[in-house]
Formats: sequence, C-alpha cells, structure tokens
Amino acid sequence: MALNTINPTETNAWKKLEMHYNEMQKASMQELFQLDATRTEKFNLKWNDFLIDYSKNIINQETLQLLLELADEVGLKSAIAEYFDGAIINQTENRAVLHTALRAQESAVINVDGNNVIPEIYEVKNKIKKFTNEVTSGERMGYTGKPFTDVVNIGIGGSDLGPAMAVEALQFYKNHLNVHFVSNVDGDHINEIIKKLNPETTLFVIVSKTFTTQETLTNSETIRKWFLSRDFGTTQEDIAKHFVAVSTNMQKVTEFGINPNNVFPMWDWVGGRFSLWSAVGLTISLAVGYDNFDEFLQGANEMDEHFRTANFDQNMPVTLALLSIWYNNFFGAESEALIPYTQYLQKLAPYLQQGTMESNGKSVGRDGKTINYQTGTIIWGEPGTNAQHAFFQLIHQGTKLIPADFIGFVTPLYGDYDHHDKLMSNFFAQTEALMHGKTEAQVQAEFDKQGISEDKAKFLLPFKVFTGNKPTNTILIQKLSPKTLGSLIALYEHKIFVQGVIWNIFSFDQWGVELGKQLANSILDEINTKTIKSHDSSTAFLLNHFLMNK
Repeated sequence: MALNTINPTETNAWKKLEMHYNEMQKASMQELFQLDATRTEKFNLKWNDFLIDYSKNIINQETLQLLLELADEVGLKSAIAEYFDGAIINQTENRAVLHTALRAQESAVINVDGNNVIPEIYEVKNKIKKFTNEVTSGERMGYTGKPFTDVVNIGIGGSDLGPAMAVEALQFYKNHLNVHFVSNVDGDHINEIIKKLNPETTLFVIVSKTFTTQETLTNSETIRKWFLSRDFGTTQEDIAKHFVAVSTNMQKVTEFGINPNNVFPMWDWVGGRFSLWSAVGLTISLAVGYDNFDEFLQGANEMDEHFRTANFDQNMPVTLALLSIWYNNFFGAESEALIPYTQYLQKLAPYLQQGTMESNGKSVGRDGKTINYQTGTIIWGEPGTNAQHAFFQLIHQGTKLIPADFIGFVTPLYGDYDHHDKLMSNFFAQTEALMHGKTEAQVQAEFDKQGISEDKAKFLLPFKVFTGNKPTNTILIQKLSPKTLGSLIALYEHKIFVQGVIWNIFSFDQWGVELGKQLANSILDEINTKTIKSHDSSTAFLLNHFLMNK
C-alpha cells in the first residue's frame, strides 16, 4: 500500500475553506466568545493528565468541520493505519516509519518484510536495561577499577538533539552521573567538554547509524586520541571498557576498538529525528535510570494509542495539526512559537525544529510534482517567562501573525508554589492578553487615571494600543514526568505526520540535508590540498581569504 497522492488544494474541503477564510479573516475572538457562552467547553480536549484549550483561536464550529472534512478527503484515517502497520510510507528511501514500534507493548505484533520486529526491539531494550543498571550501580567500571561518574554522548542531529532535550527535561529525575553532549564538529566545543573529564571515570557513547557521519567520527577520533594520551597510561584495550556505540556498522565499530558486546543496534525504519526512543536513548536511560526511561516510552505509547484510535474531533495531534494548516495555508502564517513555562523544556523548541522542519520542509509532492502551496512551518521559541522579556513584543504588536503553543504544568516538581504561582500567573495572563489586546478606550482610561496631559496622551495613545486577536493553544499538564514528557513529544510527532499527509509530502526523508554534506567534503579536500577548484566567484573569494589567513 502507499499513501494517497492527493493535492489538498484540489479537494472540495480546501475550496470550502478558502471561502470560509474570507468570512473568518477579520473575525474577532472576543466577539466569538460573546456569541457563544459554551465556546470553551466545545474547544477543549482532555486526555490522561493533559488538557488542551484551543478556544483562543480564530475559528468557529464551521472551521473545525471543514478542517475535519479535509482530513477525511485526503485519507488521513487510512494513512494512520499504514503508519502504524509498517507500510512503506517513506517511499523515496523504500522504508517503513516505525518509531512508534519502539514504544509498543511487548504483546504487539508489527511486521516489517513479514517479520515481527517487537521481539528484537525488546531484546535491545533488555540490553539497555542491563547496561544501565551495571553502570549506575558501579558494577561496570573503568580501566582503573573506578565506577563511572560521567557520560559523554557523541552524535549529531537526532543522535544529539533528542537525548540532550530529554536529559535536560528530566533533570529532576537524574541520578549521580554527569552527562555531557558533543555534537558540533567545532573543535572549541569538544575541547571545552574534554577539560571537564577524568578518563578513568568517563563513559563515551558514540551514536551513529552508519558510523560514517563526519562530525561524530571526527569528535570520536579526537576523544580517542585524548583518551590514549601517554599522560593517562591507557592502552588500546582500555577503549573497550570506556566506549560503546549505537550503530549498524559492526565492522567500523570494532575497528574503532569497541567491544561488539557493547554495540546497541538500530534499524533503518527509524529516522534519526525520531530515534531517541531506540538505543539512541541509551544516554537518557543512563542519566535517569532505566525505569524512568521505560516510563518515558510508555507515555509515548499511550499517546500513540490515543492518536491511532480517537475520533478526529477528539484527537489531540489531529486537532493541533489542523489548526496549524489553517494558519499556515489560509492566514499565511509562516511560523509558530512554542513557549513552555518550565526551564526544564528549554531544548524542546530546538528539538522540534528538527522534527518539524526536516520532516515537512518539502516542495515536491508524493506524486513527484512541484507543489503550489505552503508547507513546513518554522518552529521557534524559548521558555517563559524569559521569552516575555525577549520576543513577545513581536507577537503582541508586530506585523506578523504568529500562532503560539503555551505549555504549562499544574504541579511544580520541587513544590515551590511561591515561584510556580508567579510563573503560571504569567502563563495564563499572556494568552489572555494576546487574545484581548488593549483598546484605545482602555489606554485613554489609564491615561486619565494617571493624570497624563492631553497632548502627551494623544502622542502616546497609538503606541500603547494592542490589537489582540493573536491565536494560542494552551496545553496544561498535571506534572512534568518521564511519562508526560513521552506523551508530549509523541503528540508533536503525530502532529508532524498529519501535516505531512495533508500536504501530500514525504515527511520521513531528508534529502535536503545531504547536498551541503557532499559539497563540504569536496571543499575540505580543497582546504587540505590548498587547491581551489571551480566555484562561483563569491565562494572562491572566501576560500582564498580563509587559506591566506589561516
């Protein structure tokens, strides 16, 4: 089977949405609330510990109905079934897309090429569990017989962003191990990390599916040379105690010196940006313990089941995706802000940038034709309340429409309600302010109360008016835990999938990443040989300047 190749703009629902947009583009959310006293009750979803209030959007019941018709017309229901059943939906790479299988129940049956992959997934999970317990308990030690104190994850892209985000998010649950992440090929990055390490007590996790990624191999070789420095008295045999790998290339891994027993396999039906659920999540397990890692997987699995089985009008990922389509393709909003009101989720936006923009940044449809509509929203954001003192000015009074997701938690992990109540008062106030804004009459009333002169008031008035009507979704979760974090990430993963289905694109390939890599390898050879070959005049000029001054 294969996903449909329906151009969404040619569907009846899309044409109806275009007409409906002409009616809604000037709609006032305040008026919509006034017209319908039950609006909030209609436009919220509850599931497990999650509440999503999407009533503060420029929509009405007809908007939702037409968006749901669009989902039906492009075959979303059958696409979801193919997604979970292991169909080859990544057709340009001839692969299934089964990161959902990595968190499935052990009793599940999911076939790839006629073989149930669940037993081998659980075999790897058990290996992760055993290894994690040996390291955290001190049973597994370094070359001088000391237990490990530090773990360094060496990877890039999904092999770095996912684990780094999750470890940061779950700091409250972290054990005694200090965890570091090396990704950038920038030598300054790795040398700053090395300064903090003791080779006797550091474990290195090299994450590279092919064991050929330039950045990861360069960083791994630099660390190996450092580890084998004569100052430490280490030998080649000691590498086996301190280096493990997540990879499929057993030959290159063993050539590096890693014990084959310390290699954790990956599968080609898991894309890098969705791979933290696999053995790529080994560093997460080491940081928070296997039981918490397993809870993380369970949370994602529960969201999977909700997405797979819930009716679309009660389906959280589907709802968020449809709202995103509404703003991207009809209002012309090019970006979405992601504002988590917890410092723990400071890396969520960068993580979802990859997930969203690498997946859906495509301009060719599944039929191989250039598309004539917008795809791939730009994702950005920072935690509140820091974000309020940075870029909220643009959202409140700028010229761009920027829909925003606000993510907050009812319960603070450390129980400090003084801080938490102040944090959450901002969380609620901002979405209210973005919707209501501030009218000229309200501003003038403030001036009158403050006794500001008529001339000064006349000058200041336009600068203090807020138009409001800025759309937001409020995602309120009971507590940040491994399970709710897993559910939250899966929620956005499935949103990405739904968008890709509607846009008629292959969300799970990434050919755009490869071109720059190929050119970089060619240019590196020119830098090493100091021989500039054929380039455009700008690139040749820059390369010559670099070589003359290095």
